[in-house]
Amino acid sequence: MARSLGRHLIAELYECDEEILNDVQMIEYHMKKAAIECGATIVTSTFHRFLPHGVSGAIIISESHLAIHTWPEYNYASLDIYTCGDSVDPWMAFDYLKEVFRSKRQETEEYKRGLYESIGVPENSKHKVEVKG
Repeated sequence: MARSLGRHLIAELYECDEEILNDVQMIEYHMKKAAIECGATIVTSTFHRFLPHGVSGAIIISESHLAIHTWPEYNYASLDIYTCGDSVDPWMAFDYLKEVFRSKRQETEEYKRGLYESIGVPENSKHKVEVKG
């Protein structure tokens, strides 16, 4: 498998709990918990509840970010989970969030970001490479 600097999950959560998707405090709590569950280090977060419904927010982590946008009226949420390095697993965050939002159906795609070969990092590199410039 080709090595990369990061893994980026784009996820669709369908048939979720409408009340949870409209509760900004609950969503922020669960997004932070998802970051911790996957081994990430939280830097900061910002969340906003829209009127009459819906929440958008992001958790900035040392390893990149987790973001969410909800449409409670459609029982739908979109997730963006991007992690860098080998110490975090974006799938752990996804698995946690699909459970707590009570999603009955999901779609996900994983993208490798910063392929070593494409940016000139040796495949056997164990650490981030300093860019000289």
